[in-house]
Amino acid sequence: MSTLYDKVFNKHVITKDGELYLIYVDRHYIHEITSPQAFEGLRMYNRTVRRPDKTFGTMDHNTPTTKEERENITDKLAKMQLDALKENCEEFNIDLVDMNHEDNGIVHIIGPELGLTRPGETIVCGDSHTATHGAFGALAFGIGTTEVEHVLATQTIWNKKLKNLGVKITGKLKKGVYSKDVILALIKKYGVSIGNGYAAEFYGDTIENMDMDERMTICNMAIEAGAKVGMIKPDSTTIEYLKNTKYYKEVNIDDLYTDSEEDYDKIITLDVSNLKPQITWGTNPSQGISVDEKFPEIKDESYKKAYEYMDLKPNQTVDDIKVEEVFIGSCTNGRYSDLLEASKYVKGKKVKEGIKAVVVPGSMAVYRKAIETGVKDIFIDAGFEFRLPSCSSCLGMNPDLVKPYAHCISSSNRNFEGRQGANARTHLASPATCAASAVHGKIVDISKEEYYGEV
Repeated sequence: MSTLYDKVFNKHVITKDGELYLIYVDRHYIHEITSPQAFEGLRMYNRTVRRPDKTFGTMDHNTPTTKEERENITDKLAKMQLDALKENCEEFNIDLVDMNHEDNGIVHIIGPELGLTRPGETIVCGDSHTATHGAFGALAFGIGTTEVEHVLATQTIWNKKLKNLGVKITGKLKKGVYSKDVILALIKKYGVSIGNGYAAEFYGDTIENMDMDERMTICNMAIEAGAKVGMIKPDSTTIEYLKNTKYYKEVNIDDLYTDSEEDYDKIITLDVSNLKPQITWGTNPSQGISVDEKFPEIKDESYKKAYEYMDLKPNQTVDDIKVEEVFIGSCTNGRYSDLLEASKYVKGKKVKEGIKAVVVPGSMAVYRKAIETGVKDIFIDAGFEFRLPSCSSCLGMNPDLVKPYAHCISSSNRNFEGRQGANARTHLASPATCAASAVHGKIVDISKEEYYGEV
């Protein structure tokens, strides 16, 4: 009797040394930020890439989001890193979708989108949100630059075995409430360290009824709950998604499930039957509220510091947040379904005067589909900027920075101090809540009938 995590982990073990296991890596994703030093390390010791066919690169973190900026990158470090990735991939014979490639996009969006992410596989990337790929029943986690070099050279990685955290989510979501609200509510309830030392597996009827995009949002933010790994049992929904991908390969998922709830070391639960849209008020993902609640009292120094940074106070409400910028995108919520849902709340409306609202698709495929279906035009007509794929202002590693002291309603995954730019104030929410905030000039409860998106 064992868990989904245990089954995938055990199948990939090569050898053991004390608490460390050497495991085989099925897929290694790389990008321009954490790979340059790793390739230099290979050259220093005259090593080659062990399995270039198992390695796949994309440009995403530093990639500008306008055509003009891409043609003339002024950030010298960004250009150096992007150029280095291209040169390294060419030298070591690694597939790369650069910023001008039709398949380009954020690594955690294009991997699944292309069918390179598969159930039962081990997947690593020099990026913490690699947990996203666990939505397919893969064992996926982020690694550091030194580990990137090790994987490039050996196609293996040393890893400690994690404990198992069962996350049971039940109940039917109400209209206007999304998977982003679910994971924010979970982190609010249990905190940002509940998953420390664990592989989290999300299950329950709520998860079973989600599509793959929604499941990826959940697993993406497992890391914000402290877990290194987030997984979901693959099923018919998983297979149907993969069948429509460019590199579809038939997989067997018959044994990819947890045998019994008793196999988890710990179980936490969340009933979402009456869940409201969520919004963060503070500077970590657990500092959030339902949109109809008041901000909490100060309970410790972290709350005090967060209130000072965000220029907010206890017992205020979302009406007291001055919405100045809105960002829809990121590896958490930059998929087509995210943009489609958000567009329903802006169709036929206009962005409130004085608000800068930006949509950044997670991939070129999403960008093209938004054009084909008219979703891009809906946003443009409403007054949004609709840009080219990139991590964009999720993390402030490119020109898309939130201006200092501005309150930004963001569909990204982290609201840390300075995450979206120096002194930027980030409020995490679903793409739909972000969109509604842009047109109403304030955060509204989109679960109320008066705010329902267009059908």
